[in-house]
This record gives sequence, structure tokens and C-alpha cells, in this order.
Amino acid sequence: MGDERGNPESHLSKRFSFLAASAVLLYPTFGLGIETANFPFLYILSIAMALYLFIIPVISALKFYLLTLTTLEDLNNHIILMLKSWPIILIVFLVAALYLIRGRPRNIYLVDFACYKPDEADMMSKQQLLDIMSSTFVDEAVHLQKKVLERSGYSDKTYLPESIRRLPEKIMTFEESRKGTEKVIFGAIDDLLAKTKVKAREIGIVIVNIDVLTPTPSLSSMIVNHYKLGVDVLTYNICGMGCSAGLISIDLANRLLQTQVSAYAMVVSTESTDSGYNLGKDKSKLVSNCLFRVGAAAILLSNCFSDSRRSKYKLMHVVRTHKGVDDRAFKSIYQEQDEDGNIGISLSKGPMVVAGETLKSNITTLGPLVLPMSEQLLYFGYLIARKFFKLKNIKPYIPDFKLAFEHFFIHAGGRAVLDEMEKNLDLTEWHMEPSRMTLYRFGNTSSSSVWYELAYSEAKGRIKKGDRAWQIGFGSGFKCNSVVWHALKTINPAMEKNPWTDEIRHFPVNVPLVMPLSV
Repeated sequence: MGDERGNPESHLSKRFSFLAASAVLLYPTFGLGIETANFPFLYILSIAMALYLFIIPVISALKFYLLTLTTLEDLNNHIILMLKSWPIILIVFLVAALYLIRGRPRNIYLVDFACYKPDEADMMSKQQLLDIMSSTFVDEAVHLQKKVLERSGYSDKTYLPESIRRLPEKIMTFEESRKGTEKVIFGAIDDLLAKTKVKAREIGIVIVNIDVLTPTPSLSSMIVNHYKLGVDVLTYNICGMGCSAGLISIDLANRLLQTQVSAYAMVVSTESTDSGYNLGKDKSKLVSNCLFRVGAAAILLSNCFSDSRRSKYKLMHVVRTHKGVDDRAFKSIYQEQDEDGNIGISLSKGPMVVAGETLKSNITTLGPLVLPMSEQLLYFGYLIARKFFKLKNIKPYIPDFKLAFEHFFIHAGGRAVLDEMEKNLDLTEWHMEPSRMTLYRFGNTSSSSVWYELAYSEAKGRIKKGDRAWQIGFGSGFKCNSVVWHALKTINPAMEKNPWTDEIRHFPVNVPLVMPLSV
């Protein structure tokens, strides 16, 4: 014992062993936020306390070490011994490097995006659509769809495919649906490639999301064929995942880009309006006839640091919530056949309730990632009161997400959806303007709607460097997905070209609650 206490090399080895053990023990705590994302209490604590759990042991170890140095000669001796203890130093360095590799994924940049604007020939007013319905459906079905159209919040300048505009003279065909979808997809991609100056063959990942049209070969293969992409391109086709699938595609692209070296990923979000059009008598399946409109968006993502200067945004967070385990949520939006064999999408009477519950689960995970500590503590206090003290009558605390984001882009699924979101998140008319104006001008374009909303804010000159934007999508399943972007530059609307550019001066407009139509 006496020899060991008098041996400075033994002291040094113990101290460095203590430091290495501290680093090894603390390393797993930094993954706690991901591993416990479904458990709010542990998640919040891991986010708030991880830094302190690391700093306190390190400071204690350094203090213990420095107290043993009494003279300059001791310091010189310990420096020499440190150099001799290079294996231990190497272990500490490797652990630190491992933490950095594990804790810091690649930055993903949104280079640019493009939203498709159909030709004026594709434009159809609500009255024109109702006239077609009057010639196609029985009176009871016509009056139901008339009521939906009058309260939709849509303008008379939304777009529908030719196959619907020609009803009932010519019945819709699969080939027309395929050609119509090709038209909007190629239009969006052409605009994207022109904006970014990226050659099609440079794109290594292609992801297409669409809900009801599933041709063979797939739409992603159609893109490969049309633009002559490389034989090593990775392609994915996401179908049946509803209006939130666009943000799911961003998540998939992010995960794929983490494994690639210097790659571009292109996401295409669209919907086939005529493929989901129902000609039956079931009322629950006729509402969707009034909702969906033509639209598409193409987004280019990159994991190359060299693209950071020209990119518009950096991806910060993706949070996905799936309530499919609940039968009510699972069947709230459900595709099925009616008694006459007509396939359609049924909307239950309670999707707003399901959407609200799914949103709460989503923001419980998102909140600790984006909210300031003051809001996190208030929300944490509310959870403690509810879970541990069983205070069921306590008023629910909704964090103020306006402290975390400058811009909110909520899927324009309908007026009722936007009204509920405005209320639940306590948003202002200014925050809701991009979503409401997108719903008015373009209608519900499904998964691409959040990109028309972002384009609206860019055209208005509202996006400033450093701004944070929250895209929220809802879809069948039932799912709520969130994507958070950080603006890398101030967007100059004079330098932008998007579907809003030529008419942005006319917005916002007042949208009446009811716009009467005649049968």
C-alpha cells in the first residue's frame, strides 16, 4: 500500500482509468432521447439532464486530479507520465469519437423544391363540378356534395383532371389516370431540375408517394425511365399512406441519406384525383369527391456539405406518430367497396377527434426537441400532476409552440381541420394564412399541400435566415407526422418562381363560410 501511494504513475493510471470509466458509463445516456421517445417523462429528463450528467463527473474528476499537484516538479512529472499513458488516452479519445459519430448524424439540406401549377384548361369552378355531379348522381347524393362544396373554403380556380371534367359523357379509365399523373409528376420534376441545375443522372434516390394509384411498373420506375436515371438509383414507391405520406417520404429520404456518401434524394408527392373518385351511392364515400384537387411537389435533398451554401433549409427533426393500434383511428379513413362494387374512401364521423388525439401524441415527442426550457418545465409539471397526483380535473396545458417556430404549415385537409388546429395550438390568423390560402386557391392537394404553403410564405417574402418552420401532416392509418426545417437564408421573392408568384399580390383574401351554389 505504501509503495502504491508513493508512486505517482499508479496515481495517474487510476485517475485516467476513472476518467475513461466515466466516459464509458456516460456514453449510453446520450442515446436516451431516441430510445425513450415514446416515454415522455424519461425523454424530457434525458434531454434536460444529459449535459449535467456529463459535466458533473468530469469536473469532479479534474478537481480530484488537480488537488494532488502541489509543486511545479509534480506537474512536470505528471505531464511525462501522461505521455507514457497513451493507451488510456487513446481509449478516452476513441470513446469520445464514438459518441460524436453516434450522436451527430449527417446534416440533410433541402436544396430547393417545386410545386406544379396546372394549365388554365384544367381549372374547374365549384359550380361546374356540381353540374357534372347533377348529371352523374341521384338527387340525394347531389345535395350532399353541394353542401360540402359550399362550405369547402375553395375558390373557383382549383384544378381537376380531364377525366373528371368530361363526366358523364366519357367514363374514367385507368390509362387516363396514369397519363394524368405522369403529367403532374413530370411537370413538378422539370421545374425542380430547372431551379437546382442538377442533372437527372446525379440523383441517387427517388421516392414517390401517392395514395390510391398503384400502376405496374411503379411511378418511381416511370421516373427512372423518363429521365434515364442511373442503373444504381434507389427507388421507392409509397402508397396507401394518405395525406401525411409526403412527410413520411422526407423521413425515408433522411434515413437513406444517412447511409450514402454525397448523394441527392428526390421526393415526389402527389395524388391521383380521378383514381379515388367514387360514382356510387354510399354517402360516406362521396365526400372525398368534393375534396381532392390536382397538385404535386418535387423536393431535392442533399447530404453534401458543399450544397449547404445554396440550399434553402436544413432538416432539424422528423417525428412520426401512428395510431393504427386503435380500431377507431384505423377505420376513420377507410377504402372499401360498396354493395354495387364501387370502390371508394369512407370518411367516418369522428376523424377530427382522432386527429386531435394523434396530434397530442406527436407534440408530446416533438415538444422536448424544440420548445424552450420554460415551456418544457410547465408541460412536465402538468404531466406530473396528471400521472402521479391523479389530478384529472386539471386544465390541459398546451405548450406555446409560437416560441419554437416562426412558421406553421398545416396540411390543408379542409376548413374544419384548420379551424381545429388554430384552436388547439392557439395560432394567429397570420400563422394560419399559408394553409388557408392554399386551401382556397388550390384545394386539398393531399400530401403536397404543405409545400404549396411553404411556397406561399416564400412568395410573400416571409422566410428569413434562421427562421424555424413546422410542417404537419395528417393521414389515414391514423397518422400525424411533423417535420421541422431551419432556414439557411432569407428568401428573396423577386428571385423565386413558384405557383404563387404571378398572383401573390391578390392574397390573402376573405373566404366566406358559405359560398352558395345552385343545382
